[in-house]
Amino acid sequence: MEPRILIIDDDRMVCQSLKLLFSKAGFIVQTIYNPLNVMEFVDSFEPDIVLLDLNFSIDTSGQEGLHILDTIRKAYSELPVILITAWGSLDLAVDGMKRGASDFITKPWDNHQLRNSVQTQLDLRTKRSDTNTDIAALDAIIGQSPSIMEVKSLIMKVAQTDATVLITGESGTGKELVAEAIHDNSRRKNERFIKVNLGGIPDELFESEMFGHVKGAFTGAIQHRSGRFQEADGGTIFLDEVGELSSRSQVKVLRVLQEKTFEPLGSSKMVKSDIRIISATHRNLEAMVATGHFREDLFYRINLLHIHLPALSERRKDIPLLVRYFIQRLNESSDFKYLEIDDHALQWLSHQNFPGNIRQLRNIVERTWLLSSKKVLDQKEFVGNFNIHVSKDSNTLPNPGIMTLAEMEIEMIQRSMAFHDGNISRVARSLGITRSSLYRRLSKYNLDHGSMDG
Repeated sequence: MEPRILIIDDDRMVCQSLKLLFSKAGFIVQTIYNPLNVMEFVDSFEPDIVLLDLNFSIDTSGQEGLHILDTIRKAYSELPVILITAWGSLDLAVDGMKRGASDFITKPWDNHQLRNSVQTQLDLRTKRSDTNTDIAALDAIIGQSPSIMEVKSLIMKVAQTDATVLITGESGTGKELVAEAIHDNSRRKNERFIKVNLGGIPDELFESEMFGHVKGAFTGAIQHRSGRFQEADGGTIFLDEVGELSSRSQVKVLRVLQEKTFEPLGSSKMVKSDIRIISATHRNLEAMVATGHFREDLFYRINLLHIHLPALSERRKDIPLLVRYFIQRLNESSDFKYLEIDDHALQWLSHQNFPGNIRQLRNIVERTWLLSSKKVLDQKEFVGNFNIHVSKDSNTLPNPGIMTLAEMEIEMIQRSMAFHDGNISRVARSLGITRSSLYRRLSKYNLDHGSMDG
């Protein structure tokens, strides 16, 4: 059955252009020029989605469009409404999102982007009514607690859409794993998944890293380089630690999100990029918006869908499953070592606090497995290794003979990475070494800093 779309705009040329666009795409289209008759058309036409311009010739303040939005949302709370506004009127669009709009598009729009936005909302509406969600494809996300099962369900519901997703949660809860699961279950699964730790990119290198540069763009630019957005074309880009973006960089990311185009540094040629954007942060972005440290329009653009990951303390029943999984992976990676764990150790671990969440639990399990000479891991071995994983606020050092210098260096790097949430520059400064020296140590000890950022 063809989807039905209602277009509300007092500009007849705009209505005709959009009608032609969506008619060719297989929609049944109805247009309205006079905002006074909106609800009569909605009641009789019964659209699946509405495109609403915010500014009318009667009133260019946008208030009339917002009033129409309020009226539609009051009568049909599940009907998705996409707002159309000018770039200079983004504040109006943000106001509309607060009032329940599903998305916003700026003029002049890109036809492909607009069709994708409309299709995304229709897909989401269908997924919301689909109770037969198959979460068997999410075996990599370990856990059976109600909170984590809800996360798995949300992943499967949003995966088939192109909607932007914001993943929140404490450091170490597995935000990157969720982003990968969304990508792997999406229509883009055969394309690239590009992960970017925004906290590790200095502001002065942001444009070159994200948008690329042309030869001669700056001193040292001896050849053309593609940026991360171009590398992710056709696939998914994961913007980890999006809360670390500077105000200047936030504007540039918003432009890409809004227009799906960018200019490489030193070039005047616009580059298009068809990407799905997933963001993550451990910060409270709403509080940052309130204090002016994060753009409100960018927040609503990246937060079309929200997935919050519970802390490990909120899903203690999953700890035994996680521990057994980590041990199984370690056993499979070894040709000579196969260990088991007794029930008392599992029970003891389930009652411990893990401020570093899954990442800290994994590190403790891996360290205990590596150092153990037994066939069965018991509580005593975990207690010894647990005690050296002191909190990030503690200055306690292990007693002599407990750790080698190399092990202490590894421990300090891991603690610094956790404390600074994977921000390479801050970690290097806190350790009194250069970024290059830190990267050499990460490589030397086989510490993948990317796995510590999600």
